[in-house]
Amino acid sequence: MAERERIDTVIIGAGQSGLSVGYHLAKRRVPFVILEANQRIGDSWRHRWDSLRLFTPARYDGLVGLPFPASGSSFPTKDEMADYLEAYARHFDLPVQTGVRVDRLSREGDHFLVEAGNRQIEARQVVIAMAGFQQSRVPPFAGVLRADILQLHSRDYRNPGQFREGGLLVVGAGNSGAEIAMDAARAGVPTWMSGRDTGHVPFRIDSRIAYYMVAPVLFRVVFHRVLSVDTPMGRRARPHMTSKGAPLIRVKPSDLRSAGVTRVERTVGVRDGLPLLADDRTLDVANVVWCTGFDPGFSWIDVPVFGPRGEPMQYRGVVAAAPGLYFVGLHFLYSGSSAMIHGMARDARYVADAIVARGRKVAAA
Repeated sequence: MAERERIDTVIIGAGQSGLSVGYHLAKRRVPFVILEANQRIGDSWRHRWDSLRLFTPARYDGLVGLPFPASGSSFPTKDEMADYLEAYARHFDLPVQTGVRVDRLSREGDHFLVEAGNRQIEARQVVIAMAGFQQSRVPPFAGVLRADILQLHSRDYRNPGQFREGGLLVVGAGNSGAEIAMDAARAGVPTWMSGRDTGHVPFRIDSRIAYYMVAPVLFRVVFHRVLSVDTPMGRRARPHMTSKGAPLIRVKPSDLRSAGVTRVERTVGVRDGLPLLADDRTLDVANVVWCTGFDPGFSWIDVPVFGPRGEPMQYRGVVAAAPGLYFVGLHFLYSGSSAMIHGMARDARYVADAIVARGRKVAAA
């Protein structure tokens, strides 16, 4: 076995949140390394469907210290975001090691043990810089659909060229489901979308009114300041926002109708190998895309810091039960803006400050 490495702070994940924490630690001269499972920084964005664009305009999409290189009112594509993250790490010379997938995180005495393949790293502090959407979730009955029906999870969908000849059922009527359904319908694929109505925002996100009036209020005030774990309104809203589908943001119900997407009841099971709807109908389709969400995928964290719902027990990313362990990138980690670039940046700065403060405390002791 290779000799153990010793690194003061390990950041797991080189997405926007991990790079942001890295920026602040570099400024504070804290020794650290960022471990990224993908072969390139930004691949978590590159591997999503081809037509994906961000919901926030570029004005709000730049990480601290480096504005996003696009018109402030444009909506970056997923590849533009991926390339920006790669350029950000290069610009600030952040110590990212790609192609390193962490298999296990455990605690040994006063330090953590990070295991990645045959590597073992001892770290005084560890940051989990990953969203809680790591494992695709599909219903159990997916396994008894007819063998000739192509099944994809939204995580594996790229473009309509993947589909077999015939109709498509998109299971899940949230933002991912609506955008994939639109993608398929525009390509001429007969498309049905099942699931409960999640509602929709009552404005076009690319309109001038949204850019100059609605977005600043929503992003900077409502999601960023009003809806946080420190406000009564935020504490009431958080369980709903973390467990329910968000309202449709870019796609409107009228867009789906115009594109030819047919809304149907929830998919509740399988009959004769075909998807069964809640109204007792079956759909004879050749393709199914499951837009049914994700599980956290944190089973590799062998530290008892999770609550009954599988969420890490933390405040603003700091885990009191395991000093030196932190989370960033989680939905509503601190506020409704935690999943947005500008909100995530605030969370990253708070965690970096906590890392520095604990380091000084340990050194003094």
